[in-house]
Amino acid sequence: MTATLTETLPATERLTPRQRFIAALNRQPLTGLVPHFELVFFLTMEAFGKVHPSHRSYHQWLQMEPRERALHRQDIADLFIATAERFGHSAIFLHPNPGTEEETMALVDLIRAKTGDRYFLMQHGDATFSVPDGAHMVEFSCRLADEPQKIKAEAQAMVDQQLAAAERLRAHGGLDGFALCADYCFNTGPFLSPRQFSEFVTPYLDKLIRGQRQMGYYVIKHTDGNIMPIIDQLVQCRPHALHSLDPQGGVDIAEVKRLYGSQVCLIGNVHCGALDTGTDEDVIASARYALRHGMPGGGYIFSTSNCIYTGMRLARYELMLKVWREEGNYRSSSTSARSLGRPV
Repeated sequence: MTATLTETLPATERLTPRQRFIAALNRQPLTGLVPHFELVFFLTMEAFGKVHPSHRSYHQWLQMEPRERALHRQDIADLFIATAERFGHSAIFLHPNPGTEEETMALVDLIRAKTGDRYFLMQHGDATFSVPDGAHMVEFSCRLADEPQKIKAEAQAMVDQQLAAAERLRAHGGLDGFALCADYCFNTGPFLSPRQFSEFVTPYLDKLIRGQRQMGYYVIKHTDGNIMPIIDQLVQCRPHALHSLDPQGGVDIAEVKRLYGSQVCLIGNVHCGALDTGTDEDVIASARYALRHGMPGGGYIFSTSNCIYTGMRLARYELMLKVWREEGNYRSSSTSARSLGRPV
């Protein structure tokens, strides 16, 4: 492991992007530009002329010879690094293709060999029940009522399997943390009632996060939608950060900061719908609002309310980043945003 929860950091002016990301996760004061990353940047064709790793065919992988697979790994590593460098990301969320432990370890090794400890590296690491897809929603709902103990046994088994995988990754080294990407909510609220959530998700999320933290990992909990009816349970499970604080689900970063900013780092919440279909003024206003209310007191990482997804205009993301670079700066040792409200 390259990260520990008690890591001693140098003066903030000399921090690497990875160290700045860790400082924000630990809610430590920073100077300079607030850290930024995106869970996924899918616009690699437009930005670099390369298909995103997640969109590449597994059947191609099966047909590759070892030499071709090595080139494939190199290309994926180079693409993630190029994305982080061009767009100022402090962290890289790894999407190996195929998504096996072996390929994760190989990708970690390649990026570390190319960049050292410059970037925070994370991998998907959730093992809790998310909102079922439409084909299984009714069946899952019936099972909650008809066979709750079987559901709980499955939840426990999923967590145990993930923690065993996390331990193998820890022994290999190089990975800093996990992004837990089970979605729990619609825009109108959580799929499970708060009482059901406390029975079928929270105990297992708590065990998962506790186990990952004990191994020395940093843990970011992601879920879209309106999390406010269950946010107290999410915070009680002690992730280092919450992502993505979805404004399309009515989540107000100012309110979340007021209620929980002293307990958990916040990541978000620039409105993805505005980036996609709104006006330039909408994008600027949303980016500015996120910075204005996320930055004070530290413990904030700038990002969208989901990811930079396929079909979004690259120019809109670049506009969002312009606001970030011009207005997302901490003054000296202060933790207040500088020049917020200045026209872009």
